[in-house]
Amino acid sequence: MRRIIGLSFFLMLLSLNACTLLQRHDPLNINVVGIEPLASQELEMRFAVKLRLQNPNDIAIDYNGVALDLEVNGRTLASGVSDQASTIARFSETVLSVPVSISAFSVLRQTLGLSQTQRLDNLPYVLKGKLAGGLFGTVRFVDRGTLDLPSSTANW
Repeated sequence: MRRIIGLSFFLMLLSLNACTLLQRHDPLNINVVGIEPLASQELEMRFAVKLRLQNPNDIAIDYNGVALDLEVNGRTLASGVSDQASTIARFSETVLSVPVSISAFSVLRQTLGLSQTQRLDNLPYVLKGKLAGGLFGTVRFVDRGTLDLPSSTANW
């Protein structure tokens, strides 16, 4: 009986400790701050997407991988991954560069979608991503907005 009580007490302490590991944090502030072309293959375009990551929390966030997906006008346009590992210090920011690929088929789907709407302004985009940080340390983020692309009929 003493062992059962001791084991129960130990499991209770262990579960309380696990709860402290699962603390909720404020979400990261993510902004796209640049896009640079990279060397491409025949049926794809590649870009380096630069993200500014701001950590508004009082603890550092460690990560050991990054994944991005970009949807424009409700269709997937680009995706990318990187095995970069680093730390975003508490109450600080850093710029992270992630290579992304755009396939020719994605461009074709986007072109067909744009031909149906006939508008290049206010295109909705969704940038989804995650910073991998182990079993309980993965931080997911989403950025939404609209793109205003210049019209080819603009007056000079």
